Amino acid sequence: MQLPPALRQAIDRELQGVALADLARAAETLSQRYRAEIRDGRLHVDDALAARAYLTTRLPATFAAIAAAGQAVMDARPDFAPASLLDIGAGPGTAAWAAAALWPSLTAAELVEASGAMREIGGRLGSALALDRVAWQAGNVPDGLARVDPADLVLMAYVLDELAPAARPPLIERLWTLTGDVLLLVEPGTTEGWKRILAARDQLIGLGAHILAPCPHRAACPLAPPDWCHFSARVARSRLHREAKGGSVPWEDEKFIYLAAARVAGAGPAARILAQPQQSKAEIRLKLCQPDGSQADRRVAKRDAAAFKAARKRGWGESYST
Repeated sequence: MQLPPALRQAIDRELQGVALADLARAAETLSQRYRAEIRDGRLHVDDALAARAYLTTRLPATFAAIAAAGQAVMDARPDFAPASLLDIGAGPGTAAWAAAALWPSLTAAELVEASGAMREIGGRLGSALALDRVAWQAGNVPDGLARVDPADLVLMAYVLDELAPAARPPLIERLWTLTGDVLLLVEPGTTEGWKRILAARDQLIGLGAHILAPCPHRAACPLAPPDWCHFSARVARSRLHREAKGGSVPWEDEKFIYLAAARVAGAGPAARILAQPQQSKAEIRLKLCQPDGSQADRRVAKRDAAAFKAARKRGWGESYST
């Protein structure tokens, strides 16, 4: 997945003149905080250098995860054409860029972000965003949501992991009251991220929400530790991205988990592919979450030419009709 050219160019302008050594140190500190899911009361990004490190090392992966989750919403609800977006914990506006790329109907975005450095950079990036209105609001999550307006699409990515467990249920309920149609949550693809998404899923079902994706059912998750549900999005790395993270390959895979809940039900259920399909000369093996709430390992033999050809076109995280 590539970033939109306008966003890529805006990021390049922000990074002009920043010393690579300083950027690499800030990027490593930022990565350590995200990997450890640290909750110490501090913002992960609290100054201009950390915000620029985020642009280099985290924004592309976050964009890819949000875009992949959004594509699943589009698959389930082709009729969904949001005009307004509310993004909670918006960072530099990553979700607004992803949503605008997916839904040309989008005209307005309200972005809530606690970090002044993120809001400042996000405002400059947003000047290249093709929306009629982009409004920024300073606010901590979940305390800063008293003055926000409802929106067709409400999105919160990589925020639940930063909150104390007791703060999550009231926040999810508040987000649902602000949701005109679709609520999209994205979390790191760790076992703990999956557990947070499962808790939000149970709560939203109790509030009357329809689950659009990734689950093809409303039953309990069929997976149990040490297994867990998560997905992967591949994103292209720029030269500066590789140098800041000390990497050599021109891409990275972002592991994530998400939940799309809606006030309007989606298309008829299909199975969801839960892992990278395994292909041999004789067959393709698929790990599926099925509409009846079960998990199954499906083998598609090459001798079944039509089914084999269809299975070859499907990837990890995509729906699969049997």
